[in-house]
Amino acid sequence: MFTKLFSAFAPVCLMIVSASAQTVPASAGSPKATLKKDSVIVRVAETKKTEPQASADTTWKPLRRLWGYGFGDLYYDAHADKTNRGPENNYNGVPAYRNAFQFRRLYLGYDYDITPKYRAEVLLASEPSANTGTNGTTAIQNGDNLVDNKMAFWIKNFNLRVRDLWTGTDLVIGEMGTPSFTLNEPAVKDLPGSATNAPTTLSEATWGYRSIEKTITDFHKNNSFDLGLALQGSFNPATKTLGYVVMVGNSSQANLLSATNDNTGFYKIVYGDLWGKFFNKHLLIDFYADYLKTAGSTATIPEQSHNMFKLFVAYVSPVFSGGVEAYTQRLTNGVTDTTTKRVTNATVNGLSVWVRGSIIKGRLGYFARWDGYNPFTNYIRTDTYTMNTNYGSYNPNYKEKFITAGLDFTTAGNIHFMPNIWYLGFKDQKYATTAGYVGNDHILVFRSTVYFAFGK
Repeated sequence: MFTKLFSAFAPVCLMIVSASAQTVPASAGSPKATLKKDSVIVRVAETKKTEPQASADTTWKPLRRLWGYGFGDLYYDAHADKTNRGPENNYNGVPAYRNAFQFRRLYLGYDYDITPKYRAEVLLASEPSANTGTNGTTAIQNGDNLVDNKMAFWIKNFNLRVRDLWTGTDLVIGEMGTPSFTLNEPAVKDLPGSATNAPTTLSEATWGYRSIEKTITDFHKNNSFDLGLALQGSFNPATKTLGYVVMVGNSSQANLLSATNDNTGFYKIVYGDLWGKFFNKHLLIDFYADYLKTAGSTATIPEQSHNMFKLFVAYVSPVFSGGVEAYTQRLTNGVTDTTTKRVTNATVNGLSVWVRGSIIKGRLGYFARWDGYNPFTNYIRTDTYTMNTNYGSYNPNYKEKFITAGLDFTTAGNIHFMPNIWYLGFKDQKYATTAGYVGNDHILVFRSTVYFAFGK
C-alpha cells in the first residue's frame, strides 16, 4: 500500500516544486536566481549591492517661543520745566514733586519657525508716558491707552522672515524694527539652526539700557520700526563680522495713514546700514543713513524732505564698555523765518556718549550717559521761526542736554533693580531780548527702575 501511495503522489510533488521555482521573484538586495525550466536546480549569482540611505538632518530645531519684558519706575519729579518743553520726553507736563509708580514699556512677543526657511514674528507693545491723559471721550493724548485710561497693547511687529534668500542674506516683509538703532531680533540660545542674518551691533542693544532711556536718535523721534521690506545680510556668513541692512518703508510706523495721504502712496523712506565687528568683536562700528521725501510743495512752502547720517562706535567687553553715537540730519525747507519771511533748511546735530561696566560680576554694575542736541545749527538768534516739517516732535528753538547715571543690581535671571537720576535741560537759542524768549530750565527726576524679562 505504501508503494502504491508513493507512486501516486511523487509525480504531483515534483510538478508543484518545479512550478514554484519558476515563479519566485528575485527581490532587491537578495541573491539573483537563475532557473532551468526542466529542473528544480537553482544556481545562485552574485549578490546585488544596495546604496546606503542618507541619514535625516537633525541639526535644525524649530523655535517656538513666547517671550516678553517690562520696565517701569517709582519716580519722583524733583523739578519740572515751567513751560513744559520737550514734548518727546516722558516727563513733559508732569508737575513738580509728583511721584508715582509707572510702567514705561510692556512687550509680549511670539516667534515661530514655520520651516527652516521661514520664521514669523509677532510683537505687542504698550508704552505709556507719565503724562498720559484723555481729552473728552474720544481723543487720546501722549500715550498708549484707551479712552477710559486703561493701558492697551498695539501691534509693533508682525513680519515674515525668509532665511538665506541667498547665502548670508535674509528677506523680511511686514512691520519690523528699522536699522536706525535696533531690529528687535531676540537672542536665541541653544538653537543654532534658528539664527538669522540680522545684526547685533546696533546702538540700542550695545548701550544695553533701553529700560533707562532711548538712544539719542530714538529720543528725537527717528523711526524705530516701520512697515515695509528689508534685506538683512552679512558679507561673510561664516563669521558674521561685516554686514548690511537695506530697507524701504512707509515711514508710518504703526499708524494707519489715510489712502489720500501723499506720504502713503507716493513717497517712501529708504534706510541703509553698514555694520562691522573688529578686533575679536570688541570694536563695533555702525554707519547709518536714511532719506524721505515728504508731501509736495504749496504756494508758500517748497517741497520738503529729511535725511540723516549717523556713526556709532563702541568698545565692548564683560568688564567695561563705552560708546559714541553722532548724527547730523537735514530738514529741507523745514522752517520758516518769520522775521525775513523766508523758508529755509534746518540742520540738526546730536551727540551721545555713554559708559557701562561691572563692579561685582553678575551682580552689580553701573552706567552713565550724556547727550547734546542742537535742533537748528544755523539759528539766527534775533529772529523767530515757525515749523513746516512733520518730523516727530521737532522744535528748532531749544538746545537740549540729557544726563543719566545709576547702578544696576542684578538678581536671578533677567531681573534688574536700577536706582538712577534722569536730567533734561533746555536752553533757548534766541537772545533774551528777542520776542518769545523763554529762560533756561530743566527737568530732574529721581527713579528706582525695575526691569524683568522672560522667555529669552
